[in-house]
Amino acid sequence: MPISERAVAPALDLTWVRSQFPSLAQSVNGHPAAFLDGPGGTQVPQRVMDAIANYLRCDNANTGGAYATSRRTDAMIAEARSAMADFLHCDADEVVFGPNMTTLTYAMSRAIGRAIKDRDLKPGDEIVVTRLDHDANVSPWLQMAEDFGLRVRWAEIRDEDCTLDMADLASKINPNTKLVAVGYASNAVGTVNPVREIVRLAHTAGALAYIDAVHYSPHGLIDVAALDCDFLVCSTYKFFGPHMGVLFGKREHLKRLRPYKVRPNTNAIPNCWEWGTLNHECIAGIAACVEYIADLGRRAAGAGGDSRRGGPSSEARPLPASGRRAAIEAAYEAIHEHERALLERMIAGMRKVPGLKIYGITDPGRFQERCGTLAVRIANHTPLELAAKLGERGFFTWDGNYYALNLTEHLDVEKSGGFLRIGLVHYNTHDEVDRLLAALREIVGI
Repeated sequence: MPISERAVAPALDLTWVRSQFPSLAQSVNGHPAAFLDGPGGTQVPQRVMDAIANYLRCDNANTGGAYATSRRTDAMIAEARSAMADFLHCDADEVVFGPNMTTLTYAMSRAIGRAIKDRDLKPGDEIVVTRLDHDANVSPWLQMAEDFGLRVRWAEIRDEDCTLDMADLASKINPNTKLVAVGYASNAVGTVNPVREIVRLAHTAGALAYIDAVHYSPHGLIDVAALDCDFLVCSTYKFFGPHMGVLFGKREHLKRLRPYKVRPNTNAIPNCWEWGTLNHECIAGIAACVEYIADLGRRAAGAGGDSRRGGPSSEARPLPASGRRAAIEAAYEAIHEHERALLERMIAGMRKVPGLKIYGITDPGRFQERCGTLAVRIANHTPLELAAKLGERGFFTWDGNYYALNLTEHLDVEKSGGFLRIGLVHYNTHDEVDRLLAALREIVGI
């Protein structure tokens, strides 16, 4: 149920949330550490660390063996696949594990390119990419286009708010389009794209829709069944898990396309899309990561109170038979409400910092079109200088282009250091926002 239709949104138990993440207790130069670097990788709860260590301690083995640790490894991978299927809302055999989103996308681009060629590639066949995307959802397709003789068309952005120009994108999609690659949310400026509409436009033209959900995944619920996308990729280290990538592919595509890989095990899906021996210990961590999000939802669904204060620590009530997926849905409603409050506080405070420019949507009435990732610049201060001074005060932020190279070049900030990026996720607090704003004012001398 959409948040707007609920009488009371689930409450985020922030005290419980923060107790799950040991790293949040650190300090720097006597200052409490504020992890505002989530877009580059989130912190992990203790249960993820425990799952990784326990796998290595008790079950470390390769798959397919006729002995106990191998069989337990097989079962663990199957459970992790099931957990990610609940997270994405798909079937388990549509879940592919890999080292990261970039590697998975390169591998899939090779197979898609070969399939396009095998299906009577015509002069003028095209793909569509955007100026807003991380380069991991651009370069693989540019190189595929070069290898297989496809034309590349670029969807442009609206500079004033760093959103996709949907009229321009629609005009670039036509009967010659074979694939549309787009991000769910911008890892640089936080824009959330109208992905369902983009998928519809792609399918109307007979094209595949490939969605990069790496940046969206910690902030919003993913439902590949509702999106009807052909492929969607994410990285678990961006939503409180280990450094791995996950790909959803519609079963029909995973069966039809031919992967580039060694000869054994080239037919059964999803295994035929996984290269070499997988990172079993981190896959164990993926299952724990999804369970953390589900537990957050179970507590939120059974709690009342104000999420801004962290809510009570009541026990969770039982959820309907839909189980883990229902808990994940409740978690993201609570996450959305909490992050929205943080974002409103952050942008209101940034407006009072002289010389500070926010790139992206700043109108609170449009915050449903963005997440809590902020790209800023401050006059007479380079992004690197700001990040270093904030780091000395215990605030972890990023400077640069974050691989959104086409965007920083388009906005003419690449040659002067890109942006300072501040990323809010659900374990951040109002106090951290207030202290960051005070630090920015101190740095600029007010």
